[in-house]
Parts: sequence; C-alpha cells; structure tokens
Amino acid sequence: MAFPGSLRRQPANRGLVSHCTHHHIVVFLLTFFSYSLLHASRKTFSNVKVSISSQWTPSCLNSTAPELRPYELWNSSHLFPNAEEATLFLGTLDTIFLFSYAVGLFVSGIVGDRLNLRWVLSFGMCSSALVVFFFGTLTEWLHFYNKWFYCCLWVVNGLLQSTGWPCVVAVMGNWFGKAGRGFVFGLWSACASVGNILGAFLASCVLKYGYEYAFLVTASVQFAGGVIVFFGLLTSPKEVGLPELGADEDGGVEEDANRPLMGDDDADDDDRNYSIQATDTDNQPKAIGFFQACCLPGVVLYSLAYACLKLVNYSFFFWLPFYLSNNFGWKEAEADQLSIWYDVGGIIGGTIQGLISDVLQKRAPVLAISLLFAVGSLLGYSRSPNSKPVNAVIMAITGFFIGGPSNMISSAISADLGRQDLVKGSSEALATVTGIVDGTGSIGAAVGQYLVSLIQENLGWMWVFYFFVLMTSSTILFISPLIVREIKLLLHERRLRMLAE
Repeated sequence: MAFPGSLRRQPANRGLVSHCTHHHIVVFLLTFFSYSLLHASRKTFSNVKVSISSQWTPSCLNSTAPELRPYELWNSSHLFPNAEEATLFLGTLDTIFLFSYAVGLFVSGIVGDRLNLRWVLSFGMCSSALVVFFFGTLTEWLHFYNKWFYCCLWVVNGLLQSTGWPCVVAVMGNWFGKAGRGFVFGLWSACASVGNILGAFLASCVLKYGYEYAFLVTASVQFAGGVIVFFGLLTSPKEVGLPELGADEDGGVEEDANRPLMGDDDADDDDRNYSIQATDTDNQPKAIGFFQACCLPGVVLYSLAYACLKLVNYSFFFWLPFYLSNNFGWKEAEADQLSIWYDVGGIIGGTIQGLISDVLQKRAPVLAISLLFAVGSLLGYSRSPNSKPVNAVIMAITGFFIGGPSNMISSAISADLGRQDLVKGSSEALATVTGIVDGTGSIGAAVGQYLVSLIQENLGWMWVFYFFVLMTSSTILFISPLIVREIKLLLHERRLRMLAE
C-alpha cells in the first residue's frame, strides 16, 4: 500500500546523522558563539544599569557614595537629578536600541541574501564591539557624558547588531535540513541564553573595578570573535565541495523529512530540497523581495506572535537584574548571577520543545501548550518570596516556558518559513524571512521596554507581570489559526495510520 507522504517521513535523527560532518560541527559552533558574543555585549548593559544609574545621579542622592569636595567637580558626570529619571532614560535607551535593531533586521535580512554572509556577520560583530567600547568605556575614561551622544551610539549599535541573527540562521539553514531541525535549532538557539550567561558572568567578575571594564571585556571578546568568523566560517556546503541539502549519493532526497512545515502537504514527494545561499555558476537563484517574503504563508502570523512574545522575553533580558536589585534589595552582582537561571530554563525549554516538535512534525501545538504554562509561571513568579533559591527555581521554570517558544520561533520556525515550496529552487529567502520575523518581534520588544518602565514607575512591578500575561495570551491568539490547522493535520494522520493498520 502506498502511504501518504506525511506517513513516510524519515526519522529526524536518521536524516541528521547521515549528513553530519566535521564541517557541520564547525559551522554549528562558530555561528553559536558568534551570536552568543553579540548577546553578551547586550547583556552587559542590562547587568550594569544600577551602576550606571548611580554614576548619572548626584552623589548627594546616593547613600553609598562618599561626600567629596569640591562638589561641582565630583558631580559633573550626573545627567539626571534623581534615580527615577535615570531609570527612565535607561529604559529609553533600551527602546532606542530595539527600534534601530528592528529596522536593521529588515535591511540586514535583505542584504544577507545578496552579499556574502560571512562578510556581513564579521563586519557587524567587529563594528558593534567598537561602538560598545565607545559607549561604556571610552566615555567613562574621558569623563564625557552626553545624553544625545549615548542615544546616537545606541542607534548605531542596534543597526550593527541586527546583522547577526539573519546571517547565522541563514548559514545554519544552509547546513542543516528539516530532518531534526527542531532539535538542532532548539539546541543551537541556546546561543542567546549562553550569551546572556556569558555577559552576566563577565560583568559580575569585573564590575567591582567599574562598569566601564564590563563593557571593555565584552567588547574585546566580541571583536576577537568577529575576526575568527571572518577567517573560519563556511556559509554553505558547496564551499567545500559537499552536496547541497537533501542530495544523497543515490540521487534521493530527504523527502518529507525536509519539507517545510508551512508547505503544501499534498505537494510532489519527489521535490528536491535546496540550499538558500549556495550559488550555482549555471543558475544562480534570485533573492526574494521583501513584500514577497511577507506574503509567504505563516510569516505575518508568526511575526505578530513573536512581537508579543519577544516583548516579554526581552523584558526579562533587560530588566531582570534591575528588578531583583530594586524589588528585593539584593546586591547588583548577586542579581546578575541569579538572573542566569532564566536563561538556563530557556536553553532546556528550547531544546526539549524543539525535539518534541520534530517528533510531531508540527510546531504550533507545542508552542501553544508551552505558552499556556507560561501564563501560570508568570503569575507564580510575580509572587516569588524574598528567597534566592525559590526565586531561582521559579525563574528557571518561567524561562523554560517563555524562552523555549521564543527560541523556536526565531530559529527553527523562521527556517521553515524561509524554505517553503513557494520559493524552492528559484529564490533566496531565508535571511529575508528571518529578518522580517525577528524585526517585527524587535518592534514589539522596543515598545515593550518603554511601557515596562512607565508601568513600573506608575503602577508597580505587579502590574508589569499582568502586562506580560496579556502579551503571552496575545501570542497564543495570533498563532491560533496555525494551531487549529496543525492539530487537524495530526488528527488526520492518526486516522490514516489506524486505517493502514
């Protein structure tokens, strides 16, 4: 009996193991750590907010600062009359960064599909490292403090950092096919969380010498990483003479195991997979247009969903250390180290949920279940007692149910959307689609950071968590059509299996 394509899918592990070489491992590690370093430099800013706020506030309002004379000299660096205004400006910087980051993502995705991904990624890493050095280290060494200068530098930093994600997802999409993509990308997307952990560790180690050294260390490491990427990264298998994705020695393909989730389930099973960035001297594919990418099935819905989810995820990223210090009175270095547990939960959540989605061959139902639990974990964390062990456990659980879905949408699902049958073999779309999804998410996150600071200042932290619950529920609402569609497909496949038996 000839079974439908959905019942003849190869096991994810089989497709993954059969195509894995040492080049795949090198690409995995280089793209992993390149984005980790980008995130580490971002995390540094969130981890030293208390120190920056103290530096920008007059010492007469800072109980821990000694009273030094002459007053005008020792207080020349203060930008704000009180800590509340300094905190609001820090939230404004987060918003500025994310808006410029969002705009840059839309552009970087298009550029990444047209230029060499290695050049674009390396340029972004090295240039961003220089900007971070100017922002946090050089201005402090020179005692130069100016709000407009800080804003301009953070706009440039957002644009430069936006080159990272579309490029690394596109490179990973070229090397790893649909077989096992949920698990591979789930594990690989931990790069952001590892970067957060690395940034928190580096910042806490040198913070006692001054916040400028936290920026110096992370910027130096990121610049070195950009140099390594420039000389070591392979953007596609064809650069080392390996076959394109899905092409086996016997001329077969990874059939349904490599078909994007958003593709037509009734499409020809013998269609070959393809490589987004690999060039062919005889027939080089043209890059897909921005509006064409927006019209691909699922792109708009997942983009809107990710805008709500990234708002919550990045609020934890930007504000968690500050919240722990402000709400519980814990030392800044202790809050930095404790915030790591949110990222640990995100790493585990992204990997496990990606593996489950591989087994089901469906992503949306896994996301929905995780996000429903996320609502409960957010309410639980908002009432966490003043206990570090209890707070760490609930924080990790929250990271599992929020960070996991966020990692899946921004990596595996973006790769699925960018490799649909509608663009197969004729267009380059992966970096463009990734830029659209992540760019829309960053717009939501940018608006959210300013709203978080306003809600916290006027209503308190409890209402901030209620706001997070609303945004998480909105995420489920946006992907509900996809959830219904994929559940129907699962039930249909189950009925076919029962008839086949």
